[in-house]
Amino acid sequence: MICDVAIVGGGIVGLATARALRERAPHARLVILEKEPKLASHQTGHNSGVIHSGIYYRPGSAKARLCVEGKHLMLQFCEKHGIRVDRCGKVIVATSRAELPRLHSLYERGRANGVPVELIDPARLREFEPHAQALSAIWSPSTAIVDYGEVADAIARELQTGGLAIETGARVTAIARGSDGVEIAAGRLAVRAKRLVNCAGLYSDAVARLAGAKTEVRIIPFRGEYYMLRAERRALVRGLIYPVPDPEFPFLGVHLTRTVHGEVEAGPNAVLAFAREGYRFARVSPRELAATLAYRGFWRMARRYWRMGTFEMYRSLSKRAFVRALQRLVPALRPEDVERGGAGVRAQAVSPDGSLVDDFRIVAEADAIHVLNAPSPAATASLAIGRHIAGLAADAFDLR
Repeated sequence: MICDVAIVGGGIVGLATARALRERAPHARLVILEKEPKLASHQTGHNSGVIHSGIYYRPGSAKARLCVEGKHLMLQFCEKHGIRVDRCGKVIVATSRAELPRLHSLYERGRANGVPVELIDPARLREFEPHAQALSAIWSPSTAIVDYGEVADAIARELQTGGLAIETGARVTAIARGSDGVEIAAGRLAVRAKRLVNCAGLYSDAVARLAGAKTEVRIIPFRGEYYMLRAERRALVRGLIYPVPDPEFPFLGVHLTRTVHGEVEAGPNAVLAFAREGYRFARVSPRELAATLAYRGFWRMARRYWRMGTFEMYRSLSKRAFVRALQRLVPALRPEDVERGGAGVRAQAVSPDGSLVDDFRIVAEADAIHVLNAPSPAATASLAIGRHIAGLAADAFDLR
């Protein structure tokens, strides 16, 4: 197979990138290479479905800019394709005095990012979430929920209608770079492409190394485990109820999320996964775990976050500890109100110094672009990320 650009990864970011490249260069020959039999099988398919408003992210960061832009693009796309969106809004609740300064900082950050936000008292909170408790809270009316699997399917249909090639079961195992492009071994396919775009998510660092890219960051997989509220207790949550996040840890904390299908998810926690596709505690890849343990950045991260990591593991193993975290948000919840749900795996880039890469990291080379860190809110921002990558590709690849 011969093409102009090969996109590795058929999750929502890869699909959005293909869509934006097609808009930018309608005559370019594009192919998406996805290792699974089905598109959007990993981070996209396990996403809780929140369309984030952009309140959390440092003003001026790629996350802030692309989330706010991407939210509007996502809502427009869903309206165009008849995809159900629930604009339910979200509350972020401070349940202790120690959290109040962080709540106010978050409010100011949201305003700086141009996000509609309102500081509310407990009486006003009860108008939105009658069963939530807080000393003070933020109301984020522009937060919404969607099924990102449906979004990915709609993008794929749009692309295939336009004649773009999507190859599933095409695991990339080798990349050879030459003067006139790259040769890619992908399952049964041999692909010759002028340029490469790496949107491989959980395997983005591995694909980058196959392509000879010089990157020091490594993907460390974190499993996020969920409980589900039993049907008769779902009325305790109208929309989304989140805690004030810990600024030292790039995860949002255990929260309650209503889905567009009417369920209510509780979670996730964040524990080290023993495989990049470690959706279950018992799933262990000796090779991938050994690679994690051999990375010096992992041990530096472990030293920095060991207390929090130990607590997250304890909460993973103890339903009562998990429910206690939920009761800080909604005191009426009881252990019998929740049952085990699914899990997702977050592809978190970690630097050699042990720091968790907080912002999106997209690296452009002369013949390749690598998306090396795209955790939440990547699904919300996906259409904007795709446009950003297409702009980089137009400059670096001379696409017309």
